[in-house]
Amino acid sequence: MQSKEHCVDIFRAVAGCRCVSRKRISLSLCFVLLVLAVWGLPHLSNAEDKTETPTETLGVYEKVPGEVAGSLKCVGSDTMNNLVALWAEGFKKFYPSVSEGIEGKGSASAPPALTEGTCTFGPMSRDWKPSEIDTFKEKHGYPPTVIPTAIDMLAVFVHKDNPLKSLSLQQVDAIFSKNRKGGAVSEIRTWGDVGLTGEWKDKSISLYGRNATSGTYGYFKENALFKGDFKTTVKEQPGSSSVVQSIASDKFGMGYSGIGYKTADVRALGLAPKTGAAAIWAEPEFAYSGEYPLSRFLYLSVNYKPGTQLDPLRREFLRYVLSSTGQGDVKKDGYLPVTFPVAQRGLKSVGLEKP
Repeated sequence: MQSKEHCVDIFRAVAGCRCVSRKRISLSLCFVLLVLAVWGLPHLSNAEDKTETPTETLGVYEKVPGEVAGSLKCVGSDTMNNLVALWAEGFKKFYPSVSEGIEGKGSASAPPALTEGTCTFGPMSRDWKPSEIDTFKEKHGYPPTVIPTAIDMLAVFVHKDNPLKSLSLQQVDAIFSKNRKGGAVSEIRTWGDVGLTGEWKDKSISLYGRNATSGTYGYFKENALFKGDFKTTVKEQPGSSSVVQSIASDKFGMGYSGIGYKTADVRALGLAPKTGAAAIWAEPEFAYSGEYPLSRFLYLSVNYKPGTQLDPLRREFLRYVLSSTGQGDVKKDGYLPVTFPVAQRGLKSVGLEKP
């Protein structure tokens, strides 16, 4: 069973919430939310489901008459940097007059930029914090709107030559965290501590991760470290690609990043949700079923006043992103497309019709 926070996260995306809500949802509702999540993100457990991709019911994007121009500025998630660039590139093929500026400074940079009106969209790999919502509401009188646009699996990577196959989340916690809130009895420092022998046995695990401004950092801390604190020995990297590159050049390295940054020089470990459980692999079917323990949505945040109409630039960019054309860019970048119900509700949350 996923955590309460994970259920709420999926529920918001599936339900196409008009705005970010601060209401607490009780544990007794978690099962209901998970059922709704499964309805929005259908299981791919049978042959028929596996032959149909989630984008097949989304329409191809078509250019609209009239002028669509202006500056498309996106400030936020580094994880989504390449994806947003692909969206912008594809969008400009329809509307050459549009200019773009993309700043992947980390998810923490999106809320202040959107609040102050210095960006068009805020790409984020996490939800807004209550304090960020409050600041936005104080300035605008309504909360930000957060739209799920892709599905990511946060992976724990090792060097391609590393023989380790999988870890439990409790082991991941004991490797990266100094608190071990997942319940591990002792710290894990060497490769021998996770069962490797020979040349690996006495070698220390070199740890790589993100910095505190990253949504990936926050998500990993929340879900893999059980809200614990990172060890000071984790080497913080400026971006997701830097994490993967560091592991690729360090035979004894381990780190975490979005699955879209995987290269041939690293391997993603299977992750067991608890000690003794079977490892779940970072594969699409396990993300859609909710079984992979570190699956998440990637969002675009937008300043939308309920009951109004978006300007043509924002309207058409969202329609592009949530069309089969834009979701094709999602697949091209190594992420998973959202399903039709998620796309439909996302557009409805800003007063638009089905994709």
